[in-house]
Amino acid sequence: MLTRVAAAVGVLGLLTVVPGPDMAVVTRRALSAGLADALRTVGGIASGLLGWGALTMAGLVASPSTYLTVKLLGAGFLAFLGAQALWQNRPAAPAIATRPGSTGARPTGSPWRTGLVSNVLNPKIAVFYTGLLPTLAPPRLPATLAMTLLVVLHAALTLAWMGSYVFLLSKGERTLEKPRIRRALGRTTGVVLIGFGLAVATASV
Repeated sequence: MLTRVAAAVGVLGLLTVVPGPDMAVVTRRALSAGLADALRTVGGIASGLLGWGALTMAGLVASPSTYLTVKLLGAGFLAFLGAQALWQNRPAAPAIATRPGSTGARPTGSPWRTGLVSNVLNPKIAVFYTGLLPTLAPPRLPATLAMTLLVVLHAALTLAWMGSYVFLLSKGERTLEKPRIRRALGRTTGVVLIGFGLAVATASV
């Protein structure tokens, strides 16, 4: 049982730390709306994991049609976020500021909802939760309890890892406040988000 638990922790840890669309979404919110928004986005991402866990325990199976739907919606959402980031950081755009009461382009919508949607529409998470995650459950525990523990562990790892990433971004806040650097990073993040969108659209199980 300890071997199975260690394997589960290792797989979840690897899935958490490998950079993906969620990290790009968090970076975009941090650059364009501030670190508080980025933390709320992280909360939305963790909530998405809890949602996928609940759907899996309810018996959801990632059929080909479900996977295709999630894949296309997820790709479109990431491409939209990327295009928005590029537009907000175009040369003629107003300066982006993060201080309360300041002016400047900010991403639309709730940061928590942005994180939630980006995670719910991630086809790799859908396949992982409905296919691989149940196989990592310790066999000596009741299935529901084992799955609950795995889902909560994954959400906790995500909060810790993404929260640490946001904390590191805050250490470079003075540098990130410089308009030229902020615009360059914003454009880079936009390109990365569009790239992830294309990767998701062309991905297969």
